[in-house]
Amino acid sequence: MIDNEYFRAADVREAALRPLAPSGPRFWVIAAILSALSLIGVVGFVIQLVDGLGVAGYADQTFWSIYEANLVAFIGVSYGGALVSAILRLTHAQWRAPITRLAESMAVFSLVIGALYAIIHLGRPERIWELVVRPRIDSPIVWDFVAVTTYLVATLIFLYLPLIPDLAVLRDRFQDAGGWRARLYRILALNWSGLAHQREILNRGITTIAILIIPIAVLVHSVLSWAFAVTSRPGWHSTIFGPYFVIAALYSGVAMVILVVAAFRKAYDLTSYIQLKHFQNLAFIMLALDVLYLYFTFTEFLTEGYAMTEDTASIIQALLLGQYAPSFWLFVLGGGLIPLLLVAVPRTRTVTGIVVASALVVAGMWLKRILIVVPPAAHPLIVGPWGAFHLTWVSVAVTVGGAAAIPLLMMFFFKLVPVLGIDEIEQLAEENAQALPSVLATPESPVALSR
Repeated sequence: MIDNEYFRAADVREAALRPLAPSGPRFWVIAAILSALSLIGVVGFVIQLVDGLGVAGYADQTFWSIYEANLVAFIGVSYGGALVSAILRLTHAQWRAPITRLAESMAVFSLVIGALYAIIHLGRPERIWELVVRPRIDSPIVWDFVAVTTYLVATLIFLYLPLIPDLAVLRDRFQDAGGWRARLYRILALNWSGLAHQREILNRGITTIAILIIPIAVLVHSVLSWAFAVTSRPGWHSTIFGPYFVIAALYSGVAMVILVVAAFRKAYDLTSYIQLKHFQNLAFIMLALDVLYLYFTFTEFLTEGYAMTEDTASIIQALLLGQYAPSFWLFVLGGGLIPLLLVAVPRTRTVTGIVVASALVVAGMWLKRILIVVPPAAHPLIVGPWGAFHLTWVSVAVTVGGAAAIPLLMMFFFKLVPVLGIDEIEQLAEENAQALPSVLATPESPVALSR
């Protein structure tokens, strides 16, 4: 029988619109903490802008480091959020309805913040406009800019289209009150009235952008990987980097979706809609990606280590046995094996266990991005000492500030729009209600046989 569990709550709209109600002290305390962290990050960036990248721990020997890792990591979780939502829509997975809005909004805001790290890393960020007016088509950075910009437009459209019917709900609710909200919802709702031809056009648009966003997202993370791989520097010059980065993005992205869903489920008491099965389904996806990413990691070290060329031998030694070994094995254990076990063992496949596994994945995959970026950049191309990157309060502040900005933006975004897809949940409930009588009438059905 068609699963109808998360349609039991009496009022979908009341639950979806809870964040729009006046906020209590807890909301403003969390918002104040996140705002303070973001502001400290801005202060750190201003100091870096005045004094140079040296205050962030960069040097001639480590010219790429934490900001590049942040760029890859934040855009990676964006990719995971968008792709999960797109695939679930295209496969018509009914359990997707309560989580797609959260996944799509996370995709947009993590992409916006992640893309900023490309600008933060520039010594002269005011010259970013030259990528548009005087691009060098032989530069991977130009194609990074094109790919990320295209992906940003696609994710914004992907977030907005399913919002249109829900914005019409808000338009009708606020039309008598007037003010800026009423005008905003009236404009963004695009005269939506739920007519059959409107719904047909909207569904076609959502399906089209869901199809397009999959190759666009793959391209974005592939281009990010090629910015490393097309160099001749040992540790980066690898043919596996394209799929390696794509799987890493999906892996960390699904984990971040789980954390976001858990946070908003707890904050707005959405347990009637976001249930254990949603976490378990996402966890199974994360489990498959975990195994695949560990396989890719093994493959990279097997091929590079077996050949053991002079250029790569010292990097492999530093990662497996040398100065970066503690971080590498911490990633393997905390970002790979422990999450795998937490999800694979039924006893720990609870909401708490899955959230802990997801947090470990997000932290472990950020550490892995550091290990991808720093050792090859610090490795000397000629005889000499290795370079070293040291965390400073500036780089930590800019990193933490960017990470804090994502939930902060999401909190205020859901003060304007429903946290659940009202129209999507109601449409699926209607489809289930229409399908239920035919299921009950089937002579072979368990329900019919029991009557």
